[in-house]
Amino acid sequence: MNWTEVLTEEARRNCFVRADDLSKKYALDERVVRNTLRRYESKGLVERVAPKIYINHFNQQFSPRDLTNVLRRQSYISLESALVERGIISQNPSLLLCVTLERPQSFKTRSVSITYRRISPDLYWGFEEKNTRYNKYLIAEPEKALLDWIYLTRQEGLPTPLDELQLQFLSAPKLREYALRFPRTVNNVVKDLLLDKAFPSEKTPQQRRLA
Repeated sequence: MNWTEVLTEEARRNCFVRADDLSKKYALDERVVRNTLRRYESKGLVERVAPKIYINHFNQQFSPRDLTNVLRRQSYISLESALVERGIISQNPSLLLCVTLERPQSFKTRSVSITYRRISPDLYWGFEEKNTRYNKYLIAEPEKALLDWIYLTRQEGLPTPLDELQLQFLSAPKLREYALRFPRTVNNVVKDLLLDKAFPSEKTPQQRRLA
């Protein structure tokens, strides 16, 4: 069996391979497949990210986003990673940050650096589906990404630096609506530090007289 041809053919359909899928497709013992992939990894032709999951470097179109909903099916990109994509912050994090209902974990290899942080089922919403060339992934709406960020930083007892946010890319009504579904402490941060100060033009006439 010519594994170079196999991986080249697989690369036409996707940018990663799974050992269990190859085992079933080619009717091979999974240990044989893993040993073969290990040899190809030593040559830099594939890259193990997690048990059974390998980036296929015969395909040059890989993005870490291809794996976000493979490594954790119930997850979406959020926090600083979503905020920078939406233009709300400018400093790009070195990791691809996601939230998940599953076990939190970090995956770090030469080509991948993804961190999953756990969020409660009640807060698992507010995302949309997007496509890479070969796969699909979920990413938070900008308002939800900001709320996730406030919520998780407060849970860890960390400060929430809100000064440099580009708030013109947010919808104030949606932010208000979404904040009501978070704990009161998060809702208060949004109301006091964002809405009342960042969107003064949207205050009522009475609020403007009191300002």
